[in-house]
Amino acid sequence: PEEIISACVISKIAGAKFVKTSTGFGPKGATVEDVHLMKWVVGDELGVKAAGGIRTYEDAVKMYLSGANRIGTSSGVRIVERG
Repeated sequence: PEEIISACVISKIAGAKFVKTSTGFGPKGATVEDVHLMKWVVGDELGVKAAGGIRTYEDAVKMYLSGANRIGTSSGVRIVERG
């Protein structure tokens, strides 16, 4: 959690528009807990992009409800079709 908080604070100071959970290519994707923490740190000043491991409509909804306002996924068509 400390690294996430530091990265979010530095991103705010640097003038970023968004913070992102992960690249989506590592072993650990976005988690509800990470998204919630990031949103808590950046508030409404920055957007939060959840990426990595989001494969279903339910996953996307969980991320949105945790504070993400952008979703990065390779399963976009399936999510939109709710498949």
